[in-house]
Amino acid sequence: QVQLVESGGGLVQPGGSLRLSCAASGFTFSTIAMRWYRQAPGNERELVATISSDGDSTDYVDSVKGRFTISRDNAKNTVYLQMNSLKFEDTAVYYCRTWGLIRGRRYWGQGTQVTVSS
Repeated sequence: QVQLVESGGGLVQPGGSLRLSCAASGFTFSTIAMRWYRQAPGNERELVATISSDGDSTDYVDSVKGRFTISRDNAKNTVYLQMNSLKFEDTAVYYCRTWGLIRGRRYWGQGTQVTVSS
């Protein structure tokens, strides 16, 4: 079955960095575009970044442009989110999601908590 397992979250000071990973299994990873989302308490889930299946195309929400980088390693079935210059407002649970359809649906990971605090 399809599984997405995020890791790499934690507590970081403002200005710090974290790299999130999302390990995928149960489908042909190299054929599926992937996304990272985040959800802060009391807020709706927000799209953060998208990467094409081959990694050649990426897109970001304006609030993270220049600070976050989405990438993927199709040999490792893993998508990453490098987060630099973190701000208080980046605090959220971060989720990866398949964006391409797999047997007619998209899948979510369980999420990883990122807390930016001094």
